[in-house]
Amino acid sequence: MYKTELHAHTSETSNCGEVSAAGLVDAYIKNGYSTVVITDHLSTHTYFKYDYDNMSWDEKIDVFVRGYKAAVEAAKGRLNVLFGMELRFDSSDAPNDYLVFGIDEGFLRNNKELIDMNIKSFSKLAHENGLLVFQAHPFRTDMAIVNPKYLDGIEVYNACVRHNSNNDIALAWAEKYKLRQSSGSDFHKPGDEAHAGIITETEIKSNEDLIKVLLSGNYKLIRA
Repeated sequence: MYKTELHAHTSETSNCGEVSAAGLVDAYIKNGYSTVVITDHLSTHTYFKYDYDNMSWDEKIDVFVRGYKAAVEAAKGRLNVLFGMELRFDSSDAPNDYLVFGIDEGFLRNNKELIDMNIKSFSKLAHENGLLVFQAHPFRTDMAIVNPKYLDGIEVYNACVRHNSNNDIALAWAEKYKLRQSSGSDFHKPGDEAHAGIITETEIKSNEDLIKVLLSGNYKLIRA
């Protein structure tokens, strides 16, 4: 059996992250995980230390990929490191976060409008590119309900102890609308690691493997 983390942040990219990519890799290897999806935040807040308005889109992506690339380098084949993101739209009426699985650097560089989109337009783009969109912790008090037709799934178990994610409501919502379910540690700080994710019978080695598993439903949720 293989364990995969679906929600983790690095300090290289996410301003809220307090652990380096190398520290993250070591923590998950220690806890017996085979795969981690790096889902650093992509939003205007990602760049609050920078002159956002005067950065080119490529410069913004250069900043965004630092955590993922550092994790790949640190893993050195000891851990499968996959590229994802936690996307927040600047134009949204509520500060919703979306876990996006299956991305690559080319997709980001070729779609300069990502942060300025909304869930309706992004969902269409994502599906045209074979990506999956899961709303992260959808029932925290500052989140808003999204029409299920724009989502592939929702995070029904978020293990972050610093927030009340109302996971029981998220699970009921997923079951009501037959949405795929995910589980994530929402790793930011030491001690956050390895409290969630999925268990599979086969090892997830690539984003293609991940998409296939999530679409199949052939996995079990980790709820620590």
